[in-house]
Amino acid sequence: MDVEGKAAIITGAGTEGIGRATALRLARLGCSVLVNYSRSKEGAEKTAAEAQALGVKALAFQADVADDAACCAMVKQATDAFGRLDILVNNAGTTSYINQAELDKVTDELWDRILGVNVKGPFFASRAAKPAMEAVGGGEIVVTSSVAGFASLAGGASSIPYSASKAAVNNLVATLARVLAASNIRVNAVAPGWVAGSWTRGGLGDGYETVRKIVEQKTPLHRVVEPDDAAEAIVSLITGSDLVTGHVLPVEGGMLIA
Repeated sequence: MDVEGKAAIITGAGTEGIGRATALRLARLGCSVLVNYSRSKEGAEKTAAEAQALGVKALAFQADVADDAACCAMVKQATDAFGRLDILVNNAGTTSYINQAELDKVTDELWDRILGVNVKGPFFASRAAKPAMEAVGGGEIVVTSSVAGFASLAGGASSIPYSASKAAVNNLVATLARVLAASNIRVNAVAPGWVAGSWTRGGLGDGYETVRKIVEQKTPLHRVVEPDDAAEAIVSLITGSDLVTGHVLPVEGGMLIA
């Protein structure tokens, strides 16, 4: 898809991470962007302002993607503001950093929140976006998954519920791709490895730099994923071959083959 003159929603784009990097990459290509956030209003408004400075329409919009009604309101806001919706990047995610062996620390509430944001969120947002995309002849949906959805990585995943949620996302992508193909909507995902930045730093605290160095040493390309690495892959799925759908693209420096 040529994204110039098109419009996109990027969920979970209120912080210095993959969502923000994706919004700005799309804006540089001439695509208007709705920057969704849950709590980080200041960060989302900063991203929207930077996108506007690149010459496109942009706005920040608060919505909890685990809430179906909020996803519908988000899509309506985008179509009201831009007159169309062509692209949805389901990037919002959450986790809790719990050692995989500490089973008793995983509560019902934790399961509900992680599955709500990470799995129900992409479903609700994609379902809400479908009519708007059909109105313009089709669209592109990309979901941020994780290498944790492919394999149980000892010490590498933030919690068992997170890993399970990303495995569910990979299945969801394949199913939605098949169902939405009749509407000319492609659905794909990227699966980043260990992502550098505020999200991981917040979860690991003082252990952040130590873990980063360990991952770099063990990964074949000796690099962790920067947010813009994942954003580049997301945009490549949107702008690349129109025959790619239902796939999950690992972006992990070879972590899965280490």
